[in-house]
Amino acid sequence: MPTKPSCFISFDRKVDDVSLPERFTFPFYYEPHPLSIEAVKQLQLHISTHKWDHNFGLNPDQEGMIIGKMFGVLVVQNAENKLGFLAAFSGKLAGKNHHPFFVPPVFDLLHKDGFYRKEEDKLNVMTAALVKLEQNPGLSKTSFILNELTLQSDQELSEQRLVIKQGKKIRKKKREDARLELTTEQYQMLEAELVKLSLDDQYQYKRLAKHWRATVQKAQAEYDAFANEVQSLKEERKERSGALQRRLFDQYKFLNSNKEWRSLLSIFEDTEQKTPPAGAGECAAPKLLHYAYQHDLKPIAMAEFWWGASPKSEVRKHQQFYPACRGKCEPILGHMLKGLDVDPNPMLTNPAEGKTLEIIHEDDYLLAVNKPAEFLSVPGKTIIDSVYSRIKLLYPESTGPLIVHRLDMSTSGILLLAKTKEMHKSLQRQFLKRSVKKRYIALLDGELTETSGEIDLPLRVDLDDRPRQLVCYDHGKSAKTKWELIEVKDGKSRVYFYPITGRSHQLRVHAAHHLGLNTPIVGDDLYGTISDRLHLHAEQLQFLHPITKEVITLEVSVPF
Repeated sequence: MPTKPSCFISFDRKVDDVSLPERFTFPFYYEPHPLSIEAVKQLQLHISTHKWDHNFGLNPDQEGMIIGKMFGVLVVQNAENKLGFLAAFSGKLAGKNHHPFFVPPVFDLLHKDGFYRKEEDKLNVMTAALVKLEQNPGLSKTSFILNELTLQSDQELSEQRLVIKQGKKIRKKKREDARLELTTEQYQMLEAELVKLSLDDQYQYKRLAKHWRATVQKAQAEYDAFANEVQSLKEERKERSGALQRRLFDQYKFLNSNKEWRSLLSIFEDTEQKTPPAGAGECAAPKLLHYAYQHDLKPIAMAEFWWGASPKSEVRKHQQFYPACRGKCEPILGHMLKGLDVDPNPMLTNPAEGKTLEIIHEDDYLLAVNKPAEFLSVPGKTIIDSVYSRIKLLYPESTGPLIVHRLDMSTSGILLLAKTKEMHKSLQRQFLKRSVKKRYIALLDGELTETSGEIDLPLRVDLDDRPRQLVCYDHGKSAKTKWELIEVKDGKSRVYFYPITGRSHQLRVHAAHHLGLNTPIVGDDLYGTISDRLHLHAEQLQFLHPITKEVITLEVSVPF
């Protein structure tokens, strides 16, 4: 009889009454299966009762850096058809890769006798040597002298060029005056004298330039004696670091259900970025599937959740379910899910099928529609059906981009379109100048205690998990939202949003982020929890008609 894998965890309660899913979980968009929820409850109990040398940010008295963590469960069936589950965490936990109850990493880069630790020690020595070289007083002294001499050289040569220019003007004036006053012989004598003065000026400039060239070259050589050593060590460290990263990536080899192996480098060769991002292969989902395939455990369902305080940039809520990240995991899981019957990718299904587009305002120059939720504003990579494509069919003679501004696919409400290129340009100018007034209504999943305010959180795209947005003060674009509470009822808050800027997912992030309202919009499948729809609606839009000069106010009823 085969032995049970050491990481196979039996359910604490009987789950025979729970029906198995028809297909395996699509990891990038899912609602957790009841078996996954049962496994998560059991895992969360273990996490909450275990004493960790790790600060999740849940205990205000605990010391150490606060680091929340993504955990995952994989419901599996063993050779005896017994149901159980596997547990994993992303990255390392409490500075370690190995903990009882959890599957091991695909490759243990923290092994004390492994090549990674040994090479990392060498790189640390090089880094320390580099810091010492960069702090050498000789480097800063020679750099200062070189800069000062370069500035002095530029200044003196510039002054000398000005002297030459002024002398040239004076000589030109003398020639012009001499043509009227002097004889030919006298003029020739003057010309010879002026040529000599010109040659003297040029000689003085060349002599000065030669002096400064030699002076600066000497200072440059003295600086280079220090700088070249620093640069050489930097290049050597970069080369060794790159080689270590490539060797490390090649150690990550993943199985799929067909027992096919592929390395991380091989997997990412088929992607646009070609090179795996840092941390690829360390997420919970690849760890779980790899362990299951290694031990002949049949994957049934999977779910991942966040445990701990939210990071500063991302929207992550304690104990909330989240999909696998796309930047790191999508290529890997694309290989690992081969051979499994997986739930269909909802992003390949046209969400606008069967939905109508209501025109709420129209004249000879522009029109406005009431866009339903789950309806693209413009064609996507795989789905063409959108507001743009439908309006283009209705108005084939229209010119220009049509779409003046956009709404997220999941957001419903007023969308303004222009029938001509000139009208599009004129309307878009109003949006850019922020003279267009917009009002949204949202239902938030929680009770707000304040009645109004302004949120100022700069945003940028999460490069590892598009289309999610991050709060980023270093590289984010300014994003500002005014809000006003309408009512609190049944544990929910209905609010007005008045976006000052128009960044992607601005209202969704500003609502959900802990530095914003810390209360996600109901049905937000990216920053909150899945529901029947995203409860966000562009209810009112006011703008100046470029032709009639009339102030147009459009309003549509809220569908939730």
